[in-house]
Amino acid sequence: MDYKVSEKKILITDDVHPLLIQELSDFGFQVNYIPNISADEVLTIISEYSGLVVRSKLNIDDHFLSVAVKLEFIGRAGAGLDQLDMEVISAKKIKVVNAPEGNRNAVGEHMAGMLLSLLNKLNQGDQQIRLGNWNREENRGFELGTRTVGMIGYGNMGQSFAKMLSGFGCQILAYDIKGSGYGDDFAKEATMDEIFDQTDILSLHVPLTALTHRLVNQEFIKQFRKPFFFLNSARGKIMDTAALIASLESGKMLGAALKRPSPVYITEALNGCPRG
Repeated sequence: MDYKVSEKKILITDDVHPLLIQELSDFGFQVNYIPNISADEVLTIISEYSGLVVRSKLNIDDHFLSVAVKLEFIGRAGAGLDQLDMEVISAKKIKVVNAPEGNRNAVGEHMAGMLLSLLNKLNQGDQQIRLGNWNREENRGFELGTRTVGMIGYGNMGQSFAKMLSGFGCQILAYDIKGSGYGDDFAKEATMDEIFDQTDILSLHVPLTALTHRLVNQEFIKQFRKPFFFLNSARGKIMDTAALIASLESGKMLGAALKRPSPVYITEALNGCPRG
């Protein structure tokens, strides 16, 4: 394109920090901030824009890009790119910018909080106390320091979580598709066989791709030698919902904490699960 920056328009379709809007405007872009716009409404106006800033409202695929004829760049206000067809985007030479490190500390702290709540049955105990009940033995927790945490995926999110856990004295094993050279002071590199054999607490930190879609299924869960607690800070579609619920009911999973629940019924099922 041969026109000036001041002539380029950016559409922001989701809630973002006001600082982003201000900085884009200061740089000379015409910013149209419409966080309540629907996906269908975006398609009616996207042909006017050179830039697009999204969270998770839109699927950027071949059909979308056939309408977005001026689009030169996409800003993803977050880390995941699973709703962007990167093959088609790359073929059209559209630049993509995301923020893989932006919320890693927040996610690490959130996951640490969920794990402590899960191990100590805080949600279950809270619900019972509100009803005037206190079942001491039923609500005995598990000390984290005596456990082995197995992590699948050791990028920004996994590393942050491992750092948060380092003060508890637990052993942390990490498996990553990178192969080797990713271990650090907080986690030891491990094979999947070691994860299956030693894990007391499994934590997922992987993107949603063709390789990870429904990764946690019945066959995967069966390979763990011991019953384990399960944490998911990744996309809900990485789990097979039916397998997860069946494993909780059978006791193969001792409990689950999900940052990104899959369908609503999984949350309803877990709320009634007596294992925390």
